Amino acid sequence: MNSKTIFGIIGAVIALVLIVIVAVISIRNGLIARDEGVKAAWSQIDTQLQRRADLIPNLVNTVKGYAKHEEKIFTEVANARSRLIGAQGPEAKAQAGAQLSNALGRLMAIAENYPDLKANQNFLRLQDELAGTENRISVARVRYNETVRDFNATIRKFPGSMFAPGLGLKSAEYFQPPEGSAAVQKPPVVEF
Repeated sequence: MNSKTIFGIIGAVIALVLIVIVAVISIRNGLIARDEGVKAAWSQIDTQLQRRADLIPNLVNTVKGYAKHEEKIFTEVANARSRLIGAQGPEAKAQAGAQLSNALGRLMAIAENYPDLKANQNFLRLQDELAGTENRISVARVRYNETVRDFNATIRKFPGSMFAPGLGLKSAEYFQPPEGSAAVQKPPVVEF
């Protein structure tokens, strides 16, 4: 072999090694970016769930002023709120969120019995904020589940499946409503 051929083979091997290195780095970075995307999308849901939990004491206090004898529902709402704040992970948050929605629905039903409360500007503002937050949670849940779907598909498909275990990446959990009767319940709707 002449020196030109040897240099050509060495150049081709070096180019091939560089291409493989760039591909490995690109795949690895892509997996990490998708994993971070799942975390960021979950953070959006968590933020909206926290916002809802923060609005509830104000709503309860407003209703309390009008419905002093309805103590049981206030306790249920407070307990459901505490469970939501303490829940960890999508499944636990979904179950706690369903319990909170159920308790809020009963609270809103009680509010129906008090015409002065229904006209109270603070109550109306809080109710609107709560409804807006429910919509934000719904949008964030859709975005999160889409991000989880893309991430899970990426780590299951080749070549992601080769790298995911080495990076400690596992399938992310979808944010779904809990099974059973709570799964078919909708956010509380109050009509005036």
